[in-house]
Amino acid sequence: MRLGFIGTGEITTALVRGLQGQDHQILVSPRNADVAAMLAAEVPGLTVAPNPDVVTGSDVVFLCLLARTAWEVLPGLPFRADQTIISVMVDAPLSKLRAVCAPATDIAITIPLPPIAGGGCPLPVYPASSVLDTLYGARNLILPQPSEAALNAHLGASALCSPILDQLLTAIDWLAAHTGDAAQAEAYIAAMIRGYLPERAQQGELAAALKSLSTEGGLNATLRAAMAPAKDALRHGLDGFHARLGLTDTKGRT
Repeated sequence: MRLGFIGTGEITTALVRGLQGQDHQILVSPRNADVAAMLAAEVPGLTVAPNPDVVTGSDVVFLCLLARTAWEVLPGLPFRADQTIISVMVDAPLSKLRAVCAPATDIAITIPLPPIAGGGCPLPVYPASSVLDTLYGARNLILPQPSEAALNAHLGASALCSPILDQLLTAIDWLAAHTGDAAQAEAYIAAMIRGYLPERAQQGELAAALKSLSTEGGLNATLRAAMAPAKDALRHGLDGFHARLGLTDTKGRT
């Protein structure tokens, strides 16, 4: 395929790296000149081009801008009715994308994370996109959503990565303070947690893993009880996204 990327940052880099070996023709915008040059040197078949040329020369256009920048950059670009548009932008609703990308109508929004560069990244998407599945489905979990609100809820849940990593780093610091080996502490914690996370979890697998770590009076159960207040803090933080993401809470309020 002929693929174009408007915006050249961390997510574009990961998306492009996740396509290596598929022999696509790839155009990227020079918005971040250093990143664009790095990708051109790294990826065969990749060319850096101005935004209008990226759109003109692509069958599939990925929108990878900050939303506040997108509404300045996208209007006036030569989108076509026969193109597929895939947006990975936060705070960019489908209604606005349809307006600025007209006459293109095959438009989907997805939420890639940096690990997509190596595969194994969950990709919730709305509406369902056969193109996204063709490009990334072999190595990543594609999760079509029934509505834009459901997709946005995944966007809120994706923010869990930061606090979880922060907790793991706290545990690593604690362990390293007792062992004197920070590198080994990080390797241990990462491998331990990874061992409980199936690549494509089936419903109930994580609950079963938790149950196996719930021996009364055991270290796992004791620490979990000590950290129980963090569950309310997590839910409170997630609920704080309702207004921004257009979500309704469990009591039917927005």
